[in-house]
This record gives sequence, C-alpha cells and structure tokens, in this order.
Amino acid sequence: MANGTFNVALGREVEFHNRVDNSDPTNAVLVMVVLASSGLEIDATLKDYDTLSALLAASNNEVTNGGYARIILDDTDIVAYTVDDTDDEIRLPLGDQTFSTILVGDSWRKLLICYDSDSTGGTDANIVPVKYFDVLSTVTGQAIVPNGGDIIFSFPDGYHVAT
Repeated sequence: MANGTFNVALGREVEFHNRVDNSDPTNAVLVMVVLASSGLEIDATLKDYDTLSALLAASNNEVTNGGYARIILDDTDIVAYTVDDTDDEIRLPLGDQTFSTILVGDSWRKLLICYDSDSTGGTDANIVPVKYFDVLSTVTGQAIVPNGGDIIFSFPDGYHVAT
C-alpha cells in the first residue's frame, strides 16, 4: 500500500484543482472520502477505478463511524497553485483537513481526494477519484482506529507535485 494517483486522473490533477479554485464549472468541488481497512483492495486494483461509485461497488468500503462525513472543498477552501520555475514543478496546496469527533467503528486505511464537476448533481457516478493516501498511525504504523477524537490530515508539501 502507498500513495498515488488514479489512472483516470493521471496528468489531470492540476486541471481538477484549478477548476475548483476558479469555480469552473460553478459547482466544482474536491471531495475527501475515507476507506475502511475491511475489504480494501490493493493499490494496483484500486487505482484502476474511474468513478467513486465503481470503487465503492467493489469490495472497498467507505467508513461508517459516527461523526464521519465526507469533506467537501469548494473554491473558498483551496488556494491557487504557483508554478515553481526554479524546481520545475507545481505543488497543489491544501490546508489541514479535520474530521471532527470520530467515534469508534471502522479502522481508517485510505484517504481519497476526488473531483466532482457538479456538487449539486449528487451521485458518486459523477465523482472522479484523483489521489489516494495511506492512513496510518504514526505510533503503530497500522490503520487509524478512531476513538472519539478528531482526525487531522496535513499536507505541508501539498497533496500533489507535478513535475
């Protein structure tokens, strides 16, 4: 298991970020989804899904812990990227994201960042999975086991670096 980009989004990460930042289209958002350890497919299989609905229709399970809800990020939640001509790269910035007061239940194993071109459309079939990240305890190196506290994800170097 590792971090990576879904095949359907390869080379499009900057485009999706820019679309949300510029509200183009108007209701474009990034969606953060957490997958449980139970039923999780290996990365080589996971990255082949083209929609969130297809991914969840397989053996992968979105967590169901009390207090959990997907985080929706619109143009007010993200900032524009900058082009770094010195290091020849683009970093997609993202502030800390907090899932608040998550109760005991599923063990958390993968964080997904997805793109939805129309958040008013309302179906997972329209959501494109973009990035996936391992969710591991810094103490045990295993999946995170919620205990009623907050779970915070930090992206100090951005959530994607395009080179």
